[in-house]
Amino acid sequence: MAKKKQDKFEKQDEQLQEVNEALTGAGKWIEEHANALSWCITIIALVAVAIMAYNQFVVTPKKQAANEAIAKTVGYFMVGDYEKALYGDDIQADGFEAIADQYSNQEGKLAALYAGICHFERAEYEEAAEFLKRFSADDVNFDPAAHQLLGDAYVELQQYDDAAKAFEAAAKSGNKVIAPMSLKKAGIVYLHEGENAKALKAFKTIKEKYPNSNEAKDIDKYIAIAQ
Repeated sequence: MAKKKQDKFEKQDEQLQEVNEALTGAGKWIEEHANALSWCITIIALVAVAIMAYNQFVVTPKKQAANEAIAKTVGYFMVGDYEKALYGDDIQADGFEAIADQYSNQEGKLAALYAGICHFERAEYEEAAEFLKRFSADDVNFDPAAHQLLGDAYVELQQYDDAAKAFEAAAKSGNKVIAPMSLKKAGIVYLHEGENAKALKAFKTIKEKYPNSNEAKDIDKYIAIAQ
């Protein structure tokens, strides 16, 4: 009997350690979910291309100017040259920061999103959060991806209340990939903050609404810890 209790406690300790490790930073999570992150960035790139194509034939000159500025800069982003993507090349690319500051239209917000991603990749989390907060779009892929990354930045800054809010906002989209990811991350943050009821709700939502997601595979473990 004593041995069973000891085994139970050891198992619980192992589970808690796994949960704590899950909150050590967004970087580790990115390594484990590289395909999903690439998907998010691909969506951003595709939407950007669509906006550029639309603006080329339809929009006002001001929007077209912003769009052309993004087009000259996005190449640096796609090859991972985040320095030039952020600040330009002194030749033709202005850089996402300058574009975001110059334009207040949707293209300017798009540039702010790109700037936020660049800063995140450079581990400049305060700057990443500032630019990511400036982005908004009525898109089931675009907007939740931005909110999720904002949550990751807040985790790195140990601003856990803000992180949970950002993850919850991402989850509201109902996106079948991003929503369960964000719910799990929100739940882990809640556990870290001792808000087990909120954590339990997040984990149960994954099990009920997204049973086929990757996050659902081990969700019973998290549910047991939160109860």
